[in-house]
Amino acid sequence: MKKPLTLVAVALLCVSCAPAGNTTTAPPATDTASPTASAPVSLSANSGPQAPGGTIPATIGITWDQASKDEALDVAENAMTDFARPAVEDKQWANDLARWLTPQATADYSAVDPANIPASRVTGPATLAVDEANGFGVMATAPTNAGTYTVQLLRTGKDAPWKVNRLTPPAS
Repeated sequence: MKKPLTLVAVALLCVSCAPAGNTTTAPPATDTASPTASAPVSLSANSGPQAPGGTIPATIGITWDQASKDEALDVAENAMTDFARPAVEDKQWANDLARWLTPQATADYSAVDPANIPASRVTGPATLAVDEANGFGVMATAPTNAGTYTVQLLRTGKDAPWKVNRLTPPAS
């Protein structure tokens, strides 16, 4: 008598755990024609507009001023000075460079062996290539004894500090 009672209990348990059936009817099938786009496809930066109508988005309240340019140049030059030191012990090098970097760049450059960096000194002032429509980022170039490096700088707001996101060596 125990076996039938156990089977009934198991069956009731399974039924109570099963999802409820859907008793509503499915909506009728609609026309199977392919959907149409509500706006033209956005193209890449060099191939056309990025938004319908081809307008460039505003800088969202961040405009360039001389102080922003000076701060970006200062960070680019200081970061390159700390970067271009292949003879420095790797832990010291990473710690010195990290103060100029974004969190992602800090993680990326933490595994770099400074002995592999071809530049050992900055040879002149950095210059900026400012995009007036983008107050959040800028590219700088910094001359070194191994060629000109490109430095990508980012900030999260007008009063936020500039941080280096990438140091790109000269093209060989």
